[in-house]
Amino acid sequence: MGSAPTWFVVLPDREIHPDVMRQLRQRAAQAVSHPSGRPWLVGAWSPHELTFAAAGEVRLAVAGVCSLTTEELAIRARRVHSLAAVESALGKAHGSFHVIASVGGHTYVRGTLSGERRVYLTAVEGGVICADRARTLAWLTSAELDTAQLAVRLTGFTAPHPLAGGALWRGIRRVIPGEALHLDPGGQWRTARWWQAPEGELPLSEAAPALRQALREAVALRVRPGEVLGADLSGGMDSTSLCFLAAEVGARLVTATLRWTAPGNEDHAYAQHAAELLPGAEHLVFPSAELPAHFTGLDDRRDPGDEPSAALRDRAQQHHLAEAMRARGAVRRLSGHGGDHVVQPPDAYVHGLLRRSPLVGLRHAAGLRARRRWQLAAVARMLLDGHAYGTWLARTTGQLRAAPARRVIRAPQGWGLQPQLPPWASDQAVDLVGELLRAAARNVEPLAVERGRHAWIHQAQEAGRIAGHLAYGTAAEGLPVHSPFCDDAVINACLATLPQEAATPWSYKPLLAAAMHGLVPTRVLHRTTKDHCGVEWQHGLRLHRRELAAWAEESRLVASGVANAELLRRALLSPGLLRGGSAELESTLGAEAWLRDLEAHPAPVHLTHHGAPRPEPDRAAPIRSLPPKHDNSPKGAPS
Repeated sequence: MGSAPTWFVVLPDREIHPDVMRQLRQRAAQAVSHPSGRPWLVGAWSPHELTFAAAGEVRLAVAGVCSLTTEELAIRARRVHSLAAVESALGKAHGSFHVIASVGGHTYVRGTLSGERRVYLTAVEGGVICADRARTLAWLTSAELDTAQLAVRLTGFTAPHPLAGGALWRGIRRVIPGEALHLDPGGQWRTARWWQAPEGELPLSEAAPALRQALREAVALRVRPGEVLGADLSGGMDSTSLCFLAAEVGARLVTATLRWTAPGNEDHAYAQHAAELLPGAEHLVFPSAELPAHFTGLDDRRDPGDEPSAALRDRAQQHHLAEAMRARGAVRRLSGHGGDHVVQPPDAYVHGLLRRSPLVGLRHAAGLRARRRWQLAAVARMLLDGHAYGTWLARTTGQLRAAPARRVIRAPQGWGLQPQLPPWASDQAVDLVGELLRAAARNVEPLAVERGRHAWIHQAQEAGRIAGHLAYGTAAEGLPVHSPFCDDAVINACLATLPQEAATPWSYKPLLAAAMHGLVPTRVLHRTTKDHCGVEWQHGLRLHRRELAAWAEESRLVASGVANAELLRRALLSPGLLRGGSAELESTLGAEAWLRDLEAHPAPVHLTHHGAPRPEPDRAAPIRSLPPKHDNSPKGAPS
């Protein structure tokens, strides 16, 4: 199987409690020092996963997939004279990577704007330390689970900013994507914005070539000419685009297509058409009846990531596909995940469009109403609503557990999806999530001034968060999954586009279709349908009814106080009666599985695969007081 994923802890240029340092030395395989000689960066990584450069009093590192070579990073390091110069020195580097710097005793750390690579911090005796994984800090500090954040996970993809993606342990904070952490040698810390969204004013004729170039560079970073590369080929526009870009670079592709059983399913036909035009690709087709059923392996305990994943249902199927690719020599796998989230804005873009261009806005609103079958009154409310983000966030608390009267696609109201807890959420869960929403509403700022743009950035960051789950889980299984659509440069290229040209009621993903014109088969670019695996989903639940019944009887969510035992039992044993569809159940199952995985793996596996680096002597007695916090992040944001 594969190796443990990369991990690292970043330390300020000051003395940290010896017990913390001792634990880190016992688990880490590498260590890099500040110019002062104190430990700066400790963890475990391979040379291709972290690039490091030094120039005088400057230390600069990038961790992940980055376009900069060691020599290029060294040149950039010489341009850095303060933390304020770090981002400008990195210039147009692209990929998906952390940035870590030490300059004159000051430390700088940031992840990606997408949230695929994140940063967490906590206070220990002697200072604030940070890491790329919340579980690393939770293990170091013996932190307890945060029940409120666990309750937020039951809202699934409806969790709004800033609740989505918060750390699940008390005392551990997440650095919001797009912000960087600054650690001072005196013990203070703060966060500051390093990323600003592009203006969003490029017409399609200019934006499409920019997106094509960004995707081309993102794929090329993960491909070596002649190397065997696994790739999903679903039949949709996203995965097909990546396959043709990889073939353009010279990859030897092994593509995988799932063939669902629903009548009229078209995925396999589009995938087959694309495969016939891919040069030298080996195309694997997997009928769903020949794969492990959905929800297979519910009781197989695995090392959990930083938070629950909703990908529980097809985990066994994806492992089967990965093994088939590995058997044919694939060393990594490309996924089209994120394409749905980043290449087109949500329908709420019409709210801002109406104010900039009233006639165009009304035309788009009418087109969306006809396509989505929205009620006229709901569209009018959507267009006329002028509530601030904080006001909308506070108002959502009154409908946290309100079930929809009927299944209809509603016009988007406010700044995003209504946060929604499932019917089996406990009264305590409702209270906890409500408290977090009200606290955030008091001072938090939206991700953008315009609500449609805010929603677009938020859904891109949700895609990045899921991509981080995929990367962590698959790295240990030997075939790491990469999601190029979640690279920051790709997201920037999309956000630079006029929203009314990146999405229209009259075409599907017009920005990506224009970007891939002449490379991807026209038949795929003109596709407007999207298939599903509902038959397999229902079959999997029926087949694993016994395991689900056992989960209901000994639910960790119930024991944590965030789920009602009887209502959860009914949902697990009668999923056909669900009112909110599959998403609400999958979020709950993912959270239940995650709690069980934590029980089975109290120590993160990534901390147990490596030996210790050369020991360093403790330089001074521990500092007993915790450092003061100077936090510039939005007040009221959850930890």
